[in-house]
Amino acid sequence: MDHFPIFLATSEKKILLSGGGEAALAKLRLLMKTRAELHIFAPNPAPEIVEWQAAGKLTLHRRALSAADLPGALLFYAADEHDALDAENASLARAAGVLVNIVDNLHDSQFITPAIVDRDPVTVAIGTEGAAPVLARAIKADLEERLPVTLGPLARIGKGFRKLADALPMGRARRDFWRDYYFAAGPRAMAEGKDSVRPALKDLLQTHLAREARAGHVAFVGGGPGDPELLTLKARRALDEADVVIYDRLISPEILELARREALMIDVGKEGFGPSTAQEHINTLLVEHTQSGAQVVRLKSGDATVFGRLDEEIDAVDAHDIGWHIVPGITAASAAVAGIGQSLTKRGRNASVRFLTGHDMKGFADHDWAALARPNEVAAIYMGKKSARFVQGRLLMHGADRATPVTVIENASRADQRVLSTTLNDLPRDLADAEMTGPALTFYGLAPRAAVQAATQTPLEELA
Repeated sequence: MDHFPIFLATSEKKILLSGGGEAALAKLRLLMKTRAELHIFAPNPAPEIVEWQAAGKLTLHRRALSAADLPGALLFYAADEHDALDAENASLARAAGVLVNIVDNLHDSQFITPAIVDRDPVTVAIGTEGAAPVLARAIKADLEERLPVTLGPLARIGKGFRKLADALPMGRARRDFWRDYYFAAGPRAMAEGKDSVRPALKDLLQTHLAREARAGHVAFVGGGPGDPELLTLKARRALDEADVVIYDRLISPEILELARREALMIDVGKEGFGPSTAQEHINTLLVEHTQSGAQVVRLKSGDATVFGRLDEEIDAVDAHDIGWHIVPGITAASAAVAGIGQSLTKRGRNASVRFLTGHDMKGFADHDWAALARPNEVAAIYMGKKSARFVQGRLLMHGADRATPVTVIENASRADQRVLSTTLNDLPRDLADAEMTGPALTFYGLAPRAAVQAATQTPLEELA
């Protein structure tokens, strides 16, 4: 992030702009939404600027900018559309300690002006670091359609009600009240007419004042394979409401970014055959935070019900009469098999699929290898990188074909996904050569579909 987004207080502050053409007009249409004192320096201003001065929206100076104009200014826009003149004026502004924006010159500007969706006092700013203004405009257009025009009046009425709402305890009680207002009671009242909103707010406040504090609760949430777009709507809502998020090692940073900024984030990562947070400690954290009244999200990679030790954590909170619910997620096998263009089951090939773990708490896991070694069997092996030679040995011992296809997908669904296509015979060697460091899932009995293999497979010579 080269430009840090902030909202400047502009009321009664001076903003200066040099220029009177199209570039100046574009900036002024936005700047006139503020309550700043606008001073425009243009010997030959466009007619619109003259009209805006007559309407009292800005002060027009029909001359060039001088150093004496700059003291006390908050911002300066160089919009003369003349490189030498813009550079000269920008130099004067910098010397006076004023932040500078040169229109269409990102490199020499100290700040940029984003695209804005205006639902005053609600403002959404969209920036692309100057790299994709067309994209910024497209996002703006999409948000303009999504955000109702009543959002601004609702926010203004709500702002005037904040002191009364302070009667509610700080934290979740207030958040619940304002959520009810903005997403339920407020829009309903606005539909009846603006005059109905404030009485509805008073009634809503009395309802929340009489309401008992919400008890602590745990949501066991499946975070999916890593792509934030694969999160369910229910998972997104749980993250938005959480006071505490207790998350696993494989949860991607992009998903953690979706949690509330005020939420307490606790990393309890575990690594097979490596450093781990004790399960007993995780159980203790769940109980301690919920008993203090927190809404806790226990965020697990993939689906919480698949190799997630979910039952142990449910038993721990059940033992203390703590409420909980499960939010399913997309398990790694579903995401990974989609990445190679295959299906987990296929008529005439396999009517069932096994989900296996490559290791358990005591080391390498054991399974029904004789059944799995039969032709056309398919298995998704989780946490199987370090147990590849063990799995190969068990299957060959029970008669599996050495040419059985095996596919290993690293970082399934993520931007850095890699696919290794090999055979049971070559699995340990090829996997070692690939030097995969991310989470990986192994498909026994499946190869990438031919149509996608060239696009997804990483040649071994590139992995060396």
